[in-house]
Amino acid sequence: MCGIVGLFLKDAALEPQLGDMLTDMLITMTDRGPDSAGIAIYSEEIEGCAKLTVQSNAPDEDFAELEKDLRKRVEGKVSLAVTDTHAVISLQAGQVSVAREVLADIRPNVRIMSHGTTLEIYKEVGLPKDVASRFDIRQMSGTHGIGHTRMATESAVTTMGAHPFNTGVDQCLVHNGSLSNHNSLRRKLRRLGVHIETENDTEVGAAYLTWKMQTGSTLGEALTSSLDDLDGFFTFVVGTKDGFGVVRDPIACKPAVMAETDQYVAFGSEYRALVNLPGIETAKVWEPEPATVYFWSHNAAPTAQEKAA
Repeated sequence: MCGIVGLFLKDAALEPQLGDMLTDMLITMTDRGPDSAGIAIYSEEIEGCAKLTVQSNAPDEDFAELEKDLRKRVEGKVSLAVTDTHAVISLQAGQVSVAREVLADIRPNVRIMSHGTTLEIYKEVGLPKDVASRFDIRQMSGTHGIGHTRMATESAVTTMGAHPFNTGVDQCLVHNGSLSNHNSLRRKLRRLGVHIETENDTEVGAAYLTWKMQTGSTLGEALTSSLDDLDGFFTFVVGTKDGFGVVRDPIACKPAVMAETDQYVAFGSEYRALVNLPGIETAKVWEPEPATVYFWSHNAAPTAQEKAA
């Protein structure tokens, strides 16, 4: 089942409302995925800085002295902002790898949800409205974001099994569907040095796109390659630092709808996720074509799409 939402803002005046709009979209998809939920927010970049979003099942214990402990072993400024079970660690960009190693050593039960310069991921078990409330998503601003409500059908309901999945710097993915060749692909990607945390097939899809982009593909090219290399049925919405992309498999059995205005591009598993967006009554609304890549970037042409061969 599962529900996907995405919102890419063209109009900077809407950025303070991003979290509020995404939250409404996410909650509307509750009956497609009541087990767990997550949202990825792309916010303002601070030059020379990076951030790790981390999660703990025992935040009072794990986060209490974490900032002080990190400062002992990580160079430069380190700060910690805790929200419920998650915390955002801000640090110098060149210290991310060091911070990862230190975390594994001093807080082995803390899990990394995301890393990058703009990306923050918040996800937990529970109803979407409760997950969004725990992290006060409505108050968050940003340039774009994606969200997911999960109905677990093939694996346990856990925080790590929730979407979005982050496998590359400022890159994440949500997925509705099922991949049949994820086990063999997971083994291949791990041999190639791609870090994969879970046994979830969606994380394999995310890791595959990370690998393709690390080896020179653009997001659009990576999504096009997925149509040949990934078996099964899927709708992917992918976030990157500069924008997001959408692709459906050649059969396209999972529902999807998109809308575009001069202010935004929006995605939902169903149209009802989009009905409260500003200007939706005059938006261009369409169902994404099968085997077609759609992608938008703040650093390129406003919109682009390409039909896969």
